[in-house]
Amino acid sequence: MASRPMSNYEIRREGWAALTERLGIAGAIRFMMQYDAGYGDYTKERHELLAGLDLDEALRQMREPSR
Repeated sequence: MASRPMSNYEIRREGWAALTERLGIAGAIRFMMQYDAGYGDYTKERHELLAGLDLDEALRQMREPSR
């Protein structure tokens, strides 16, 4: 079954309804309080962090056991 596209308002409304149905008002509020907009420029920081890192090196580092 295909769903119709929803506006941002509809997404927020349906999301809040789902949260309150499953968690109750207090639980939904506690859930929402765990999120914030954050700070900084993730894109810039990611480019700086990964500068010069090629795919082979990234894969090698991911396969290394954690220390």
